[in-house]
Amino acid sequence: MGEIFNLLLLQPITNTGLGLYVLLNNFGVPYALGFSIILLTIIIRLLLYPVMSKQMKSAKLMQQIAPHLSTIKEKHKDDRKKQQEEMMKLYKEHGVNPAAGCLPLLIQLPVIWSLYHVLSKIVSQDSVAVMKDLNASAYFEWMKVSEPLHTSFFGLNLAHSPSKDFSVAPYLVLIPVLTGVLQFVLSKMMMSTTPPVKSKDGKEDFQATFQKQSLFIFPIMIGFFSFSLPVGLSLYWNTFTLFGILHQYRIAGWGGMLPVIEKIKK
Repeated sequence: MGEIFNLLLLQPITNTGLGLYVLLNNFGVPYALGFSIILLTIIIRLLLYPVMSKQMKSAKLMQQIAPHLSTIKEKHKDDRKKQQEEMMKLYKEHGVNPAAGCLPLLIQLPVIWSLYHVLSKIVSQDSVAVMKDLNASAYFEWMKVSEPLHTSFFGLNLAHSPSKDFSVAPYLVLIPVLTGVLQFVLSKMMMSTTPPVKSKDGKEDFQATFQKQSLFIFPIMIGFFSFSLPVGLSLYWNTFTLFGILHQYRIAGWGGMLPVIEKIKK
């Protein structure tokens, strides 16, 4: 499995990123590594576009029928079989496949993990080991690099983490803050604007409660990782998230972010 994973994902992504870096560097483009990471992320995002579009459309449909699902759960809470029958009937009526949102995510995860693995190598400070590994895996002779990769990007060192340089450059905390804010915006956009139906005792169902909690927990967690990991990985993640925001807006508009935008306008 390791060899298959390496052959189908790691090597193609590594060579694409390496090829972009070599081309940009040969044409004299400044900050070649940073821009190659951005371009590589865009390519990955475009390749995943059909899959992610399907996932977003499925999520939008699930949001639309969520109040009906809550009603069914409350109405048949003592009859699990009847509850499942009514839910399946509702899915069929609206043409919704509840598993459709999960399957695209399962396809994305290996690709995202591969990209993370590749970038971890590229921004590593162990230049000798990285150079040897990159040259060994290069598909073509022109892709091979003869000197350490230039990790500077607009005054930032893509190989360093904000936590490492925080004592001498406190402004680096803006990177994890930006990462968390962008993730919050995307998560908020994916939420429904329709309030969930509450049970007779005034409690929301587990799904609604979990979604509200994850709205804050996930961005904070991603921000913490961004503070601890190399800046190059934050550059990848933020590029990926920005395109996710644009994609989500195209599919479903501002979604749950709309009330926030209206408050800001006032």
